[in-house]
Formats: sequence, structure tokens, C-alpha cells
Amino acid sequence: MIKTGKPIIEFLPLVEGVLIKRYKRFLADIELDGGEVVTAHCANTGPMKGVLWPGGRVRLKYSPSPKRKLDWSWEQAEVPSHNKERKCWVGINTSLPNKLIRNLIEANCLEKELGVIASIKPEVKYGLEGKSRIDLLLEPKSSNSDNRKIYIEVKNTTWCDNSLALFPDTVTTRGQKHLRELIGVCPESRAVLIPCISRSDMDIFAPADSADPQYGDLFREALSNGIEVIPCSFGFFNDHITWEGVKPFRRFQ
Repeated sequence: MIKTGKPIIEFLPLVEGVLIKRYKRFLADIELDGGEVVTAHCANTGPMKGVLWPGGRVRLKYSPSPKRKLDWSWEQAEVPSHNKERKCWVGINTSLPNKLIRNLIEANCLEKELGVIASIKPEVKYGLEGKSRIDLLLEPKSSNSDNRKIYIEVKNTTWCDNSLALFPDTVTTRGQKHLRELIGVCPESRAVLIPCISRSDMDIFAPADSADPQYGDLFREALSNGIEVIPCSFGFFNDHITWEGVKPFRRFQ
């Protein structure tokens, strides 16, 4: 088990620079500290509310490949924190949270919440029409008191109001659908929503009613139907990501 404050993922040091602009959703122009301006892939389709700060510092991964159109990937952004004496680094790559949560489960960091897990399968088809894919499907060990399958939906969470982490940061019909699909697997299976809080300065999680009131209503309906919520927090550094523990949540923003 990994203790809080310790690395859950380590990697080669990222390259720092300053964000010039983000455009066409997937592109960002960044001036590296050496003065070179590069275009990086932005693996985040949302508005990045509260995270998109032109002129702010960012971190990039350099990974040239004949299979890639761009050699650079935008990974982290430095943003103002509710603690005005410092800033906070935030993970903006939405392809990373599933890996972080899987690593947590494999390291038994969520054993208290989920029990002992025998197997993990990613992207398994499920839902009323069989067209959705669950982020992670867990099979508990037979020794668990609850042997139901566990369906886990992971949501990258970067927007906040002071120390309150919020999801979503805009209207999300996809996120609404995911909640409905999770409700559909209960009570035969366990359904778990994991907000992946990709910044270390948050104390609590809530649904963002101000951004998507319908998502907030569905969130509360899901709770009444047995869906579990496990907000997981992480800290972002230039060569590693730390596990910062499970945070509490509340029903309303």
C-alpha cells in the first residue's frame, strides 16, 4: 500500500514553459524556457475552466514518434490556489486518471472502500443498450463479504471553488449518461463514481450544480439508488504524481 504523499507514478522530468494560447481544442502554443515556441497536443476536450491561464506556467512531455503528429504533449498547468501564498500544479491530461485509479487499486490503496480485488478489466461494454464502456470493471476476491462486480466510472476533476473540487466544469450530456448507466447496474452490482481530483489543494468534492444543474440532480438520484462516491486526490510534480488520499464529498455545491 502506498502512503499518502508518496509517488503513485514516476516518469522522466517534464519540460517547463509558458502558455501562449490554446486553440482548436487539441492544440496549445507554448514558449519553452529557452525561448523556443512549440505546439503541443492538449488531451483535454473541455473548457478547462479555472485551469486555462495564458501567460501561466505549464509542463510538457517530449515524446517524438513517427506515429505522432506533434512531438509535445501538455501535461500540467500551474494555477492560483485558494491558499494565496502559493500556486498549485494541476494535471490536465484526461487520459491519465484511469491509469492513476488503476494503480491505486493494484496497490491496495482503496481496499477499505472496495475490498480485495481479484481482477481489473478496462473499457468493458455495459449499459442499457450495451453501447457504453465502463472505465474499470472489478472482480472482487471470493473472500470478500460483498462479491458483487464493481463498475467504476472515473472523472478528471480540476475546477474548484476555493477548496471545493467540482465536476463538471460545463454541461456534460456524456457525464449525465454515465450516471444513468451506473444507476442501471444497481443493486445487482456495485456502482462507484471516482472523481479524480487532479490537484493537491482540495479538501472536499461536490457536483457542480452551477455548471450543469441536471448533472447535479442525477448525482443525487444516483446516491439514492446506491451509487458510491470515492473522491481521490493527487499531487502533480515535474517527475512524479503523489497519492493524496480519499476526500469527503457533499451532495450540493
